Amino acid sequence: MLYTGGTIGMEPSPRGYVPARGHLADALASMASFHDSTQPRFTLPAPPGTRRVRYTLDEFEDPLDSANISARDWTDMARKIEAVYDDYDAFVILHGTDTMAYTASALSFMFENLNKTVILTGSQIPFNEVRSDARENLLGALTIAGHFDLPEVGLYFRDRLFRGNRSRKVDASRLDAFDSPNYGPLAEVGIDIEIQDARVRAASPGEFRVSPILNEHVAALRLYPGMHVEIVQNFLRPPTQGVVLETYGSGNAPDRDEAFLAALETASARGVVIVNCTQCERGAVTEDYAAGMALREAGVVPGGDMTPHAALTKLAWLLSRELSAAEVRARMGEDLRGELTIRAPSVRVSAR
Repeated sequence: MLYTGGTIGMEPSPRGYVPARGHLADALASMASFHDSTQPRFTLPAPPGTRRVRYTLDEFEDPLDSANISARDWTDMARKIEAVYDDYDAFVILHGTDTMAYTASALSFMFENLNKTVILTGSQIPFNEVRSDARENLLGALTIAGHFDLPEVGLYFRDRLFRGNRSRKVDASRLDAFDSPNYGPLAEVGIDIEIQDARVRAASPGEFRVSPILNEHVAALRLYPGMHVEIVQNFLRPPTQGVVLETYGSGNAPDRDEAFLAALETASARGVVIVNCTQCERGAVTEDYAAGMALREAGVVPGGDMTPHAALTKLAWLLSRELSAAEVRARMGEDLRGELTIRAPSVRVSAR
């Protein structure tokens, strides 16, 4: 278990809650639900004759509020897991909620040939508070990681395990802060733990390795009515190499604004990879409307039902590889880690 920071391990300070190193281990060791005192340190309690889960706790030297997480921190997390990958059956990463979906998405691409369970979790209320969601989230993540082989990067929150690159934070104040609108949970925890086997990806063949995200010249641009074309032009200038364009509805943008479309086409011709993602939580980018087709004609790649978090981290990961712009565009349309639903062409049926 790796504590990177976030609310789950925060303590109060004169300026509000801040991540703190060290106190989480003592808190876990003192609670019977996280440590059976008759067993070695950090052993979960279990009925006689059942499999026990034992874990260790590593911590970032400088735990971070997840608002401060960068691509370099993703690499630090990945390298820590890579260093002990052969020594453990599974991994739990404790992370702040604000950018957890970005980290879960990024790690899913950075971990190549993953065949062990990796689960991110956190909380809306610090672990040491009396009314905290941290204990249930952490215990659920540890239990699933310790008992089930789910060779994916998952995100566990409020009794549900989501595929990491399908998840997004949907509420800033409720305890069920995460959802996976376009893909059902991999597991749900009630009286029993129900694993949705058909939704879990198969283990990848080959040797596990980390392929870091090195390209930081990727950004997201959310459209709004009346956006001036100069904003778009400035946004697309060097050093920008990739953009996730968050559009309306099923991937629509102003197709009557010739200057806007020309800006996209010029950037695409220069090698900037632009990916079309919907602003909606559910649904996908389609080409049912002329306003969406105009983007495709300008060189913009449809992002299907990817979340903006997955599209952004996937784009940054691909641009970190030795690929041409054309190859990156092609691979953005491929399902690499379960982040994208590949749909067969739809057939319209008309009524008599």
